Amino acid sequence: MKILETKVLVIGGSASGVCAAIQAARLGTEVTLIEETAWLGGMLTAAGVSATDGNHRLPSGLWGEFRQRLYDHYGSASAVETGWVSNTLFEPHVGQQIFQDMCDAESTLTVLKGYQIASILKNSNRVIGAEFFNNQGVKLRILSQITIEATEYGDALTLAGCEYRVGRESQSETGERFAPESADDMIQDITYVAILKDYGIGANRSIPKPPNYDPTVFHGSCKTSDDQTDQNLPTPEKMLEYGKLPNGKYMINWPLRGNDYYVNAIEMNPKERISALQSAKDFTLGFVYYIQTELGYKHLGLADDEFPTTDRLALIPYNRESRRIIGKVRLKLEDVEDIYKSPYKSGIAVGDYPLDHHHHKCPKPANETYPQISSFTIPFGCLIPAMTDGLLVAEKSISVTHYVNGCTRLQPCVMSIGQAAGAAAALCVRKNIQPRELDIRELQQVLLEAKTYLMPFSDVKTDDPAFQAIQRIGATGILKGEPIHHDWVNELRFNPDEKVTKKELVTIVNQLNLRLHKNVSSPSERCLTRRDFAVWLDKQFDPFNTIPVQ
Repeated sequence: MKILETKVLVIGGSASGVCAAIQAARLGTEVTLIEETAWLGGMLTAAGVSATDGNHRLPSGLWGEFRQRLYDHYGSASAVETGWVSNTLFEPHVGQQIFQDMCDAESTLTVLKGYQIASILKNSNRVIGAEFFNNQGVKLRILSQITIEATEYGDALTLAGCEYRVGRESQSETGERFAPESADDMIQDITYVAILKDYGIGANRSIPKPPNYDPTVFHGSCKTSDDQTDQNLPTPEKMLEYGKLPNGKYMINWPLRGNDYYVNAIEMNPKERISALQSAKDFTLGFVYYIQTELGYKHLGLADDEFPTTDRLALIPYNRESRRIIGKVRLKLEDVEDIYKSPYKSGIAVGDYPLDHHHHKCPKPANETYPQISSFTIPFGCLIPAMTDGLLVAEKSISVTHYVNGCTRLQPCVMSIGQAAGAAAALCVRKNIQPRELDIRELQQVLLEAKTYLMPFSDVKTDDPAFQAIQRIGATGILKGEPIHHDWVNELRFNPDEKVTKKELVTIVNQLNLRLHKNVSSPSERCLTRRDFAVWLDKQFDPFNTIPVQ
């Protein structure tokens, strides 16, 4: 067995895992990132879901950097606004290459591919590394000071002996008013994504009829005749344009009687998963065959320049749900319904996506109600297992309920979660402490310097000179944002150009038990904007480091 040592071990090259590794490396820490497949990026690339959901107005940290690299590759922001499901769509292989380039640029980051996790190494309740193996029978032991779990299923959690949940919690456990009376193992549907490529009118790229093909299961996915009763259905062309990518390609990830599929492979071993997921692959191939034959798009064939797979489907399925730890903090429905009723002061990542659950293919009705929520933050405690040291959790396995997973699982959100996990791991290594001992304000400041959002203020961008001050003031609760709900997006607006009177300013200073003295610049007699107020207060009193997180 080969034995390696590293400061930070990241298990899983998912969207969050890559960001965790890059951020830790950028803080000068030795990092090893280990990934089972040949690609980096997880659901964004290897799973083919190359249409980002949420956080379009919140280009936080590495998510914003990744998006800018897409803009640069394709020529502009408008060049990736090709489909109507998202503002940012791209070819999966382009995203994978961007992630690879970002990793290659970090001298302290080592990336190992083709290894599956076999076990977690522990000393008492502390994780000290993991063991892996590959298809050639090579065994690898990696010892680490801090380990980050960033796999698609949360496989390291069960091996580490962490308490976690799969499926839906009961109302009595979470207190969520819409949770079921009894817990069950129902998870969201998965999707095996295909990328179709336009080979030109006249070409015939039809695939062989897949096993168990039944065209009736796809009836109602789009409008197929003028006399169809449901006139609200999209046309076939409109359906395809949902996931239209640059360069004449189409992401086939259609939720309406399309290729969503139900299989719960979370607790299966790798061999069992391969067998169970084949039916999901066949189902997607059936939808492709339906598009080609029933809808007449024979010139759209499986892309021959995307995935390095024999069947030309994605390398992995799009898993919307995984194991979820019971953490130091657990985010529940009431927390995302009103950001200011949540532990927002300890936030390390943000999101603005609504509750979006895919349960159409589940064998039993979900009967779930999805209330309007606000933009939200992810508290640092959601990344820390309640009883296990040496471990941070990212991707979709953070400490949230099944309900909240519906809004925290999206790609830009998990990228920010991963970045925070990487920053926290690097700080823990530097200070030789455990994640639960880390000063949250110190972590938040490191994240601010990396241009990440602590509060989802959509109207204050990272290039605003007042960005850090406003974020710090927002994370103390001194100045609160205004929640706005419209369309499929939530916003929290700081309204930086609105006026704040001297009376309001002094009232807040008094509430903080702070006192003006001769060495402190007095606020102007004229009205200040909220931006000016935040900058003044941040500079004079440093409330970010004087107001407790809890």
